[in-house]
Amino acid sequence: MHEMGIVLHLAKTLDELAEEQHITKIGSVTLQVGEVSGILTDLFEEAGDYFKKRHPILQESRLILETIPAVTYCTNCGGQYETVKYGKTCPYCKSGETYLLYGNECVIKEIEAETEDGEEREEEAVLEAGLYSRETGPFNG
Repeated sequence: MHEMGIVLHLAKTLDELAEEQHITKIGSVTLQVGEVSGILTDLFEEAGDYFKKRHPILQESRLILETIPAVTYCTNCGGQYETVKYGKTCPYCKSGETYLLYGNECVIKEIEAETEDGEEREEEAVLEAGLYSRETGPFNG
């Protein structure tokens, strides 16, 4: 179950961020999860609940999951299409010369948090957290 490893990495990353930014409470964490990432969102949420109990900064937080649709590009005709619906074969020209553009990443999109001085903050997409993203490559859990 790689969901547990990803959530462990996420929890450690949030602990480090909390220390660096003097965060006392995390209200919510929004993750974007690719449609073909292989992450089972129900298991991911269960793993998140498990780690909430072990990371005080996360105890009252909500985990919000958003799906990133998978899109494939055809190098033969230049078309883009829904990966889940059509797979590796381009529905326009029937070529197999295709590659996934996006839809297999797991990215921290936003964190709502409270700092020591009581100030509420939102961090948006500034964390790459070592999770899979188009920008950083695969998660090394």
